[in-house]
Amino acid sequence: MASQVTRARWAVATVFAVHGAASGSFASRIPWIAEHLHLTEGALGLALIMPAVGSLSSMPFTGRLVQRIGGRLATRILIAAWALAVGVLALAPNQWALMGMLLLAGVAAGTSDIAMNAEGVEVEQRLGRSIMSSLHGMWSVGGLIGSGIGAAAAYLGVSAPVNLAVMGVLLAVVGATAGHWLLPTVPVAAAEDGPRFSLPRGPVLIIGLIGFCAVFAEGATADWCAVYLRQILEAGEGQAAVAYSMFALAMAGGRLVGDTVVRRFGAVGTVRAAGALGVLGGVLVVAAWTPLAGVAGFGLIGLGVAVVVPLAFSAAGHTGDHPAHAIAGVATVSYGAGLAAPGLMGGIAHATSLPFSFAMVTGLVLIVVLGAGRLRAAEIAHRQPVPEPVSA
Repeated sequence: MASQVTRARWAVATVFAVHGAASGSFASRIPWIAEHLHLTEGALGLALIMPAVGSLSSMPFTGRLVQRIGGRLATRILIAAWALAVGVLALAPNQWALMGMLLLAGVAAGTSDIAMNAEGVEVEQRLGRSIMSSLHGMWSVGGLIGSGIGAAAAYLGVSAPVNLAVMGVLLAVVGATAGHWLLPTVPVAAAEDGPRFSLPRGPVLIIGLIGFCAVFAEGATADWCAVYLRQILEAGEGQAAVAYSMFALAMAGGRLVGDTVVRRFGAVGTVRAAGALGVLGGVLVVAAWTPLAGVAGFGLIGLGVAVVVPLAFSAAGHTGDHPAHAIAGVATVSYGAGLAAPGLMGGIAHATSLPFSFAMVTGLVLIVVLGAGRLRAAEIAHRQPVPEPVSA
């Protein structure tokens, strides 16, 4: 049993990394897609709303899907679908085609996210210790790898369609293969698989709102940091792609050490301290005078929000008899509006300016700092007695 759980831990970590690598690959090539299709800030923002629409419309139903067909099978199918969807995004011939493709990609991204987080909670429960922060750290590592490859491809003049197509196929194969080693789950009968539509209530809703602020900051930064350097700080395409890489590196580092830090200082103290760094980063971005200053600011924002979502999902997943439903409920609030951040950023930037948009992001990170006490439930979950140690 111990070896099976250990394999499952590394399998789910790989799936998280694949999901992040697909996201990072796309984010690093957004400037290419925008320039190739001659998109204005408003048009790009409108297109980037579509993943939110796809995710929001599908997430509330994902918990039931995972319960019905089993978490392992659901994760394998959905992670492959997300990777392949990213692989064709740069082939869009115009803005409207891009919007439709992003809508479908959003469905795949959101549903696979719910499925893999539910698998992560299952492994965490079997191990008897917190691993969700490090799993999300692997997502950030994947994002760093995907964006790093994208940045290298941009420097070498490799077109986005070739870059994303190769990454999409490779990631789909890796994700589906890793999913084979997830913990076996028995599909639940229709009468026992929980509600068809998952929305949070009470304390879970409040946790979701804190997660929303963090996801908004994360999504806005991921999709707009490269554009910010390109348009506001007049950086080159390769330099602009590095902005996301620094952001992803900071997210990865914060999440990989997050479980250890939370066990030592508690969820509330960790979120407050990290969030203060995120606020400082937002101020630095808005006041940036060189690309280097902007990159540093985006890195601090990454540190500021790194552990918030893992703690929110962990707390939700340990609540009730249906972890997938609880996670889906929190994700609907956090991601449903949070994934709209890139599009909303575009609209606000079009009406005002990109620096003003990131001033708003800074305010949301400050709300996370002020509301950190609401994550005390996650802190309690992480302090539960640990059973007999399992090698990792």
